[in-house]
Amino acid sequence: MNKFAKIAVPLAILLIFISGCTDKSTNSPYGELLSQPPYASLTDSIKKQPDNDELYFRRAVLLNTNELPEPSLDDFKKAWNLKKDERYAFGISNLLLDRKPDSAILFLRVALVELPASTLLQLTLARCYESQNNNDEALTLCNSILEKNPQQVDVLKMKATLLDKKGNGSEAISILEKAYAITPYDAELNYELAYKYAEAKNIKVLSLCDSLIQKDSLKIHAEPYYYKGIYYSNIGNKAAALNQFNEAIQHDYYYLNAYIEKGRIYYDQKKYAEALKVFELANTISATFPDAYYWMGRSQEAMGQKTDAKLNYQRAYGLDKSFTEAKEAANRL
Repeated sequence: MNKFAKIAVPLAILLIFISGCTDKSTNSPYGELLSQPPYASLTDSIKKQPDNDELYFRRAVLLNTNELPEPSLDDFKKAWNLKKDERYAFGISNLLLDRKPDSAILFLRVALVELPASTLLQLTLARCYESQNNNDEALTLCNSILEKNPQQVDVLKMKATLLDKKGNGSEAISILEKAYAITPYDAELNYELAYKYAEAKNIKVLSLCDSLIQKDSLKIHAEPYYYKGIYYSNIGNKAAALNQFNEAIQHDYYYLNAYIEKGRIYYDQKKYAEALKVFELANTISATFPDAYYWMGRSQEAMGQKTDAKLNYQRAYGLDKSFTEAKEAANRL
């Protein structure tokens, strides 16, 4: 028996969920919406061909594109009930993941009984586990996929993310290098690997970033310079780091993280007035960036401007309630 068939699903819950997927009729609580453009032509076709799963799928995609998740989910369910297609299951699970991750997991377990060979659905289930901080379960699933399909780059990237969360940074880099060997032209993967190298003080970041800079014919990407700056900062070469952060800013004036790292170098050198100017510039570019307020506060506190510092700590925490350092700093003053 396939291992997914062994998963115990509470019968009552399963029946309730499936009952929402079994109505093949064209009746819908969204009838008025679906009778209007741009859905009207598909709705007319569905009335003529109520058992055509592809028509429901096309309308579901259109609804989702227009940010109408509820009617989109309804159509994905109808398509899935008519035909057990990977695309329909993915649509359902994706829409459920953001709002009802438990329901997404429940549905995917059922879907994988129908489509046990679907790598896409297994990976989506792993992402659902990750969203609930069940990283061990997600990692187990990734390993299971890779046993059969060791060159699945998306799975390798997710495994690296999970390993990094568990504190296994060096192993995460090793996995990313495997993915890079398979798809060296994956831009997202290049940037992710470069950042991991920089954080790990791995000199490989320099050649990788130089390669990315060489490929950037339009000279618009700031990330390679930023990652080189992180590397130099981490190994203590602050002058080289400043040069790279300045290069990043020249390539992208709105690259806020480069301002923060540049200002932090001045802060660590006890050049608090210079640091404050950099953080204030970042704040001018974006008045909703909590890090800028926090580091403005740190600089002001270091210069004895405690009232202003406390106000900026409070602003940082107001923008990001998970920013506990800002809250603690405000309470300290």
